[in-house]
Order: sequence, then C-alpha cells, then structure tokens
Amino acid sequence: MAETHLYLTELVGLVVHDLRGRRIGKIRDAALVPVADPARVDRYLIGGGGWSWMMFRHDQVRSISLDGIHLAEEVLTPYHADEYLLRLVRDLLDQQIIDAQGRKVVRVTDVTFEIREGRELHVMEVDIGVRSVVRRVLQGIPPRWIRRVQGPIPVHSIKWAFTNILEPDPQRRLRLNITTKLLEEMHPADLADIVEELSPDNREAIMEAMDSEHAAETLSEVEPEIQASILESLEADRAADILEEMAPDEAAAALAEMEEETSAGILEEMEADPKTEVTELLEFDPGTAGALMTTEYVSVSDRGTVADAMAAIRENEEAIEGLNAIFLIDDDARLSGAVPVSRLLVRNPGERLRGLAVEELRRVNVNARDTVIAELFDKYSLIALPVVDDLGVLTGVITADEVITVLRQK
Repeated sequence: MAETHLYLTELVGLVVHDLRGRRIGKIRDAALVPVADPARVDRYLIGGGGWSWMMFRHDQVRSISLDGIHLAEEVLTPYHADEYLLRLVRDLLDQQIIDAQGRKVVRVTDVTFEIREGRELHVMEVDIGVRSVVRRVLQGIPPRWIRRVQGPIPVHSIKWAFTNILEPDPQRRLRLNITTKLLEEMHPADLADIVEELSPDNREAIMEAMDSEHAAETLSEVEPEIQASILESLEADRAADILEEMAPDEAAAALAEMEEETSAGILEEMEADPKTEVTELLEFDPGTAGALMTTEYVSVSDRGTVADAMAAIRENEEAIEGLNAIFLIDDDARLSGAVPVSRLLVRNPGERLRGLAVEELRRVNVNARDTVIAELFDKYSLIALPVVDDLGVLTGVITADEVITVLRQK
C-alpha cells in the first residue's frame, strides 16, 4: 500500500534516483517557497560524495515514497542561497515557533508531510511530542520499523496553518511571506505571555511586524521591564507609533522604565497631543495618584443635560472601553460630581445631569500615595477614582486595573 505521509526525518537521507534508476545522491534538506505556495515542498537539496549540493524542483519528481525519490527529469542545478526559500532542516527543525491555536511557544522536532498524487509533498503539521523525538533518536534505522515502534505513542503536533514562524530579519519575513495575522487574532494577554517567553530579537521582530494598535495592546499586558526592553530595541519612530496607541498612563509608565536619553528620543517622535499628555504624567512622582491616573475620561459641564453627556461619549471613542461614569465639572474645571453611565441610558435627553449625580463622590489628590488609593478601592469596591489637583480641578482618573497592577508588582 502506498504511503500517504512522510516525515522530515524520513525525507532526509532518502535516496534520489535518475531516469534509469541509478542513485545520484541523498536528500539533505527541502524547502518551501511560501510566496508561491505556503505548504508545498518546492525544492529538494541533495549532496554527497564530496561534491557541492545540488537541487531539483517539485515538478521534476515522478514518485516519492519510503523507498526513495525517482525523477521524471534529471536536470540538477547548483544550490545557492535564496532568501525566498524556507529550508525545513535549517530554518524550522529545532527552532521555536508560535502555536497560535494553543497560544504558546514550542520547539519543532519533526515535520509531517502529506504525499499527494504519489509525487508531491505538502506540509501538514509540525511535530513537537515524544513520538517525533523517538524518530529523531532512531534516525538511520529503517523507517518502516521506526513507524511500528512509535505506533503506541500519542501524536502531538500542530496544524501547519496554525503556526507562526519567528524570523528577526524584516526583509526575510517579507520574502518568506510571514504575516502576523494569526497573532493579531489572539487576545493581547495571551500574546503577551508568548512575547515574554521569546528571545529579545524575536520580541522585537513581532512588535516590528504587527500594526501599531495590536502591538500597543500586547505591550500593555507585558511586564514593565520587558516593555522597556522591547521599546528600546525599536527605532524611535516605531516605538513612538506604538506608544501613541497606548493609554497615556501606560505609555508614561513604559517610558519611566527607560534610560532618560532613550525615552526623550522617543518622545521627540510622538505627535503633539499624546506627547503633551504623556509628558505631564511623567512629571508626577512614582507611586502617586498622578503617576497612576489616565487622562482618558469623559467630563461635561455640571449645567449640562443627558443629551450633552451622550454627545460627549460619542466624541470620545478612545475612552468608551471600561467607561462607567461621566464626570461633572464647574465653570473652573473643578470636579463637582459623577453620573453613572447606566443612569444616562434610561433618562430623557433633556434631564439635567446634576439631578442624576451620585450622592457621595470619592476623590484623591494627585499627590496621594498608592497605598492610600489601594485602600480606597478595597474599602469601597471602587471601579474608578477621580484625581484632582490642590484647587479641586479634575486632572485624571485611576481605574481598578491600574490598582491591581500596582498590587501585583509589590
């Protein structure tokens, strides 16, 4: 019965025969050309007998099985480095990749091919379990015997479609058609866990390749020291693009972890508005309300109506996520109240906001310590806490997420 699949460990060392059945060499590696086909083996590299490596194309193969490869056309060409080739032994075997479905970093120990029409190999899965390790250890022994030995061992593999290859060189990523689509579909917290497991070069590669919004969401979930390391490894303009997509307080916290010269260079590349917000936050002492607060909140005049509040919400889309209250300010921008968003949804547009405000509004000064803030959140089960300056002017809001982050770091 013809084989339906083949492993990379079996392919390597497979004898290649010419049109007359004569042996002309052994397979040393195989390569994909992802821009042409993301899964089909396009090139086969052979060598041996003291001569340089040669290669042949997939369409020169007449048949392929555990008994060897027989060519339909035996014109071989000298192998030369080609940035469009993904060599499976050199570039994939024993390398780390991302399992986008399992949301983890894994190391490839073998590759499974599907044999199509008896002559083409298509990558089906990458193997990462004990079964593939057994094949590696026993490599060189007749493969049919190894297949019988591995039979009782469970398969542990990842579908090729759910893998993301790590390649630090941006030009080569482009030539190999490596995208971050699978990564951008993951939850930022899951991707952050993956990023923290990677080498510095691969962390930089992912942040460089993703769009700024997804990179910012992921970076927000990464530990502060790793945040700083990643941003410092990027070009200043790229780091600035990512920070502009982050909440101002998160961007300020990341910059505060860096060397002053580096953070200043990144700030210079930022757009005027986000740069101003972040710079103001950096002026507050670490561990104070000013350093913890975000400037992304929604406020309206305390003389306004429900309709005014709803219009303000629509105009501040970046603050909608997690929004639970609208803050009221007087003519001097001093905090005078807060209205839960839930109340706005069931009230008439013309109702005055003052009449909907909560009876008791808790607030803290910009210089309040994080320990005091944590106590307030715990005691009153707060979701958000407005921050005011010495004159009572609303300057920012602290969210429960920020408090949890601080407590986790202590």
